Amino acid sequence: MEFTLRYNVSEEQFIAACASYESWAQKILYEEHYSIMYPICCRYAIDEEQGLDILHDGFIKVFKNIHKYKIGTSLVAWIRTIMVNTAIDQYRKNTKRRVDDIDEARGICDLEPDVISQMSAQDVLKCLQKLTPAYRAVFNLYVIEGFNHKEIGQKLNITESTSRSNLVKARTKLKEIIKKANIDRHEG
Repeated sequence: MEFTLRYNVSEEQFIAACASYESWAQKILYEEHYSIMYPICCRYAIDEEQGLDILHDGFIKVFKNIHKYKIGTSLVAWIRTIMVNTAIDQYRKNTKRRVDDIDEARGICDLEPDVISQMSAQDVLKCLQKLTPAYRAVFNLYVIEGFNHKEIGQKLNITESTSRSNLVKARTKLKEIIKKANIDRHEG
């Protein structure tokens, strides 16, 4: 692990220091993983401030549960799972669930292939943040995290058909948002 080379401690010693709430170890863990985890959290957030809230809540969970981390496995993947679950927890806490039927989903039109390639990652993130919390959560879990609709339904306490419907609607809405952002960018 990278900590051994940079800080002359083994992974086991480093995790033990974090579990003992040693500030030097927690600081290193936070600083080493902030830049990786912050964008993940922002994908689930309305804005950057909420993304930071999810990030900080996630790191609190990481520090409280670091003793559960299995030495030798991927620490980044373990922290990432906690961040995604923290975002889902926040979604559940802050969102009133709407039950949508898949039959209400509209068809999807295609964007020009190069529209997204002309946008910065920050612009795409801002467009994603404009989705409703329900659409954003399903889109992230399905498209980015790779969960299937059954798993998403279980995580968000919705039906599989609602997950499918929300994904179709999220894609449609995201395309509209991206088109508008692209038009505004070219006019402004």
